[in-house]
Amino acid sequence: MPRTGMEPVRRQALIDAAIEAIGARGSLDVTMADIAGRAGVSSALAHHYFGAKEALLAATMRHILAALGADARQALAAAASPRARVSAIIRVSFSPAQFRPEIVAAWLAFYVEAQRSAVLKRLLTVYARRLRSDLMSGLVRLMPRPAAARAAEGIAALIDGLYIRHALADRAPDAAAAVALVEDYLALQLAAAAGRAS
Repeated sequence: MPRTGMEPVRRQALIDAAIEAIGARGSLDVTMADIAGRAGVSSALAHHYFGAKEALLAATMRHILAALGADARQALAAAASPRARVSAIIRVSFSPAQFRPEIVAAWLAFYVEAQRSAVLKRLLTVYARRLRSDLMSGLVRLMPRPAAARAAEGIAALIDGLYIRHALADRAPDAAAAVALVEDYLALQLAAAAGRAS
């Protein structure tokens, strides 16, 4: 009989193992047995906690999104200006907690699987809306709303694109270079908005 209070610990261990397995494989083509083995539990226990593999993968995506959301809220709370709010979201997107090889691989795998999974597609839609909202919270105070919406879309596309690029690269993600590239784009958008206003 499982010990009382162990379920949350084991569920988290399985989620961490799923991220590790997806990162090692580079796709969602992992088995419950592989994930359970990495977590140090039996396949039966993994199925007991999550049912099918799809439920574990959805829980893994929710975990990644929850961690990203918590980091974003903390960064936004510390931002002292609208410009700082936008930069905070850019930095969080490429933070050491987020922009590490296994998380990058998981994002790419989830994007691919979302074409077939309504649950994952819904989770990624929630992520996209949250990212846009967080970016717009600063951008609308720096430029007119239509320009802010275009800039937010461009920044989000760059963030997602850099994740895809790094997922396909044979080297560790370069967070500083990614942040600098997105910040360059933001500076161009701000300059263009200022030029249109003058």
